[in-house]
Parts: sequence; C-alpha cells; structure tokens
Amino acid sequence: MEADFQFFVGLFAHTLTFWWVIIPSIFLGLIVGAIPGFSAANTIIILLPLTLAMEVEVGLIFMVALYCSSRMGAGIPAILVNIPGTAGAAATPLDGYPMTKQGRGQQALAMSFVASTLGGLLTTLLALVAMPVLAEVAFYLHSVEMIVVMLFGISLIATIAAKDTLKGLIAGFFGLMIGFIGTDVVYATPRGSFGFLELYDGVPLIPALVGLFAVSEAFIIIEKKSILTEEGRAMMRTTSWDATFEGVGMAFSRWWHIIWNSLIGLVIGVIPGAGASIASFVAYQQSRTYSKTPELYGTGHPEGLIAPEAANNGVTSGTLVPLLIIGIPGGATAAIMLIVMQYHGINFGTSLFTDSPEIGYGMFTAMAVTYMLMILTVIPLSRYMSRVTMVGTQYMAPIIISFTLVGSFVPREYMFDMTLGLIFGVIGYVARKTGYHVAAILIGVILGPLLEIYFLRALKKSDGDIMVLFSSDLGNVLWGMLIVSLLIPVAFDYWRRRRPAEQT
Repeated sequence: MEADFQFFVGLFAHTLTFWWVIIPSIFLGLIVGAIPGFSAANTIIILLPLTLAMEVEVGLIFMVALYCSSRMGAGIPAILVNIPGTAGAAATPLDGYPMTKQGRGQQALAMSFVASTLGGLLTTLLALVAMPVLAEVAFYLHSVEMIVVMLFGISLIATIAAKDTLKGLIAGFFGLMIGFIGTDVVYATPRGSFGFLELYDGVPLIPALVGLFAVSEAFIIIEKKSILTEEGRAMMRTTSWDATFEGVGMAFSRWWHIIWNSLIGLVIGVIPGAGASIASFVAYQQSRTYSKTPELYGTGHPEGLIAPEAANNGVTSGTLVPLLIIGIPGGATAAIMLIVMQYHGINFGTSLFTDSPEIGYGMFTAMAVTYMLMILTVIPLSRYMSRVTMVGTQYMAPIIISFTLVGSFVPREYMFDMTLGLIFGVIGYVARKTGYHVAAILIGVILGPLLEIYFLRALKKSDGDIMVLFSSDLGNVLWGMLIVSLLIPVAFDYWRRRRPAEQT
C-alpha cells in the first residue's frame, strides 16, 4: 500500500476512533509515572496477558498511549514535591521544584505539560517523516560517540559545581563511586558490594533516586510547616486559572527552546540503551550553556524546566524507530512492544511499512493522537494538582516516605532496596544540610556505569589503545562540541565581569 497524504489522513481519523482506549491509558499513565518505582514498562508487564488478548492494533495503541503519558506523569511529583517519578525526570526538579516553593507550581505544571506534549508531538511527526534517516543514527553512534554523548550529561556536574567548585566536584565523584559498585563488566569481580548479593548487579537506580531526592526532601520539609515559602503560600491562596494560562503562554513563547531540546531527545532516543535520563541531562546542560541568563538556572527558571521535559518526551518516538526498522528495541517499553508484535506474527523492517502500514505508521499516528488528546485532558488539571503543595508537612512527609519506599521495593521486590532507599535518604539529607547538591550525586550514579561500559567496550575493540577515543570523525566533532560547551560559560562569565568594568 502506498503511504501518501490521503493514507495518513485516513489513518489519523481511524486512530481517533480509539479514543476510548487512549484517554483511559493517558490517566493510567499519569498515575503510573507519578509513582516512583513504577513505569510504563512494569505496568505493561503486569497487564501483558490482557494486552496479548487484545487485537494487535488495540494493544499497541494502549501501550503507546500509556508510554507517552507516563513520561509526562513522571514530571508531576518532580515539580511539586521534588520526587522524580523516573530517572528520565531527574533533571526536572532542578528548576521545577524551586518554582513550586515560590508558589508557582501551577505555572510550572502548565509549562511542563506544554513542553512535554509539543516536544513529543513534534518529534513524533518528524520521526514519521524522517524514519529512514533516523534509523541510520544507531549505526553511526558507536561506543566512542556514546562516551562523548554521556560526557555532555556528566559535564552538568561541572555546571552545578560552578556555584561551589569543591563541593560540586566532591558530590559528582561520590556519585560516580557509588555508580561503580557491583561486579565489574570485564571479570565480574565484586567491587564495593560489602558482601551484599543484592549489590552485585550494581546499585539499583530507583532506591538511589527516591532516597536522594524524595526521602531526603521529606526529612527537610518535616522541619517546616510547609514546603512553600510565606510568599508562595500567599500566592497559592489567590491562584486562579490565570496562572495556568500564564504558564501555557510562557511555554509557547519559548517554542524554539522546546523544538531544539526535543530534537536532542529524539536523536538520543534512537540509540538503543541510551534513554530519557541521558537525554534530559544533556538537554539541561545544553540549555544552560547557551542561555543568556545561566545564573538563573536552579532558581526556578522556566527554560531549565522546559528543556528536560521536552527532551525526555522527545525520546518516546525515537525508541520506536530502531524497533520498527531493525527489530531492536530502544528501551524497556519498546522491548515489551516487540514481544506483543512477535506474538501476533508481525515482521520488522521495511516490509512492515509495505505489508502492514497501518501497524508501522499506526504506532506513530497513535503517539501523535495521544499527545494531542493530552493537551486537552491534562493541562486543565495543573490548577488542581498544584493544590497538593498546600498540605501540611506533618501529613506530607510520612506520605512521601511511605510511597517512595514502596516504589523502591517494586522493581526488584527486595526488602533490601527499601533499606537502601532510607540509606540514600540519609545521605541526601546530610548532603543538603552541608551544601552538597544531590543532583550531582545522582548524575554520577546514573551515567557513571553507562560510561564505564562504553569506555571498556571501546578499549576492547581497539586492544587497549586509548587513542580509539579520537578515531572517529563524528566522535571528534562531538569532542569539539563538548569542549565548546564547557568553554562558553567561562567566556560568558568573563565577558559579563569585564563589561561593567569597562562601563565604569
């Protein structure tokens, strides 16, 4: 069947008839994404028998809608109570939570929803058009290139360290050390596991995530009456729909920011195994680097919130490209989609788009329809969701700790992980009290092990020659971009200091 404009119009209209599947999936995804430890992947696994029993088209639409909305849902607790629902939302609280404390939670949620939906919609349409080109990205980005891509994210530690160089670097290297706990990838020798079998696979991400952010935040806020400042409480008492419209307007006014950060997410999403966590950190780092006001990042700056939310939703369409073109899932959720498609006897590759175009193109169309419906169904909720911040800390802190400890247990179902979440909570509490940034620690925990894997893989292919890091033309271009990204903030700071001196 020839996929022309008329075909896509008909496919779009056909997908809209499945609104009865998409809308419930959106709300289920928001709930799943907002609970730390839960994700679209493990939810779909639980519902896998139901999914397999559905018609293949209905099952895939259900999974796609749940996947997209859970990515957005992960940003809700990150903004309101400093708890990223997933690792992909780990950069969201850097500016989202300060906005909430200032009483601008409603605006922050509205901006997040707009950035997520527009970023996801744009990259979905782009992936639909440029699928053959994007499929080549996975072939060009090998170990060397991935090392540099992850260094973009890790360099965010240096950005955080700019406020207090020594403490920032200590926190970052401490996170890297924690990330290297477990058996090494070459000889499978335990490192820093202290004899605990539960740590042989490395430090589980969810307990580290909820401990450093959520549990430590609960310990902090219990010392106060409210997570809001006095000015923030006064603003929340008088808030109206105007705040939602203002947040929507602020997001639309930064449309170019949404576009280029979502494109970062799309490209990184195409790479199997990369994921939203890398995309969100890289987007935040790049956003701050090329900002005219980098000093505002971390204080509740709109662009610092928009960048990671646009990027981590840009990843969603990217993960489907290698799945449909070469049969390699770009993430955990795409891997489950692979199982469902194989169960129904669907082949992958270019033949999918000629033999069953309603399936191949239909998954992207379902994603686009989901994002369009999310604009209408989710953005109005920002006013009511933000009211959560008015709850007293004597109630909120125990609820946060309870939910997050359950979230720590869910992925592996080990009681050990709940204890680990409390330990990371204490570490995060001490870090906050002594001026160390928990985000720098988390960056090391997430990206450190991935960097090691790609680094050792590159050395193995080159028989231990370290110069392999500079053997790729594309890699060298990325190295140059990384150096420029690190030097630009220094140059901007020097220019700002020199300009007042020249005026006087």
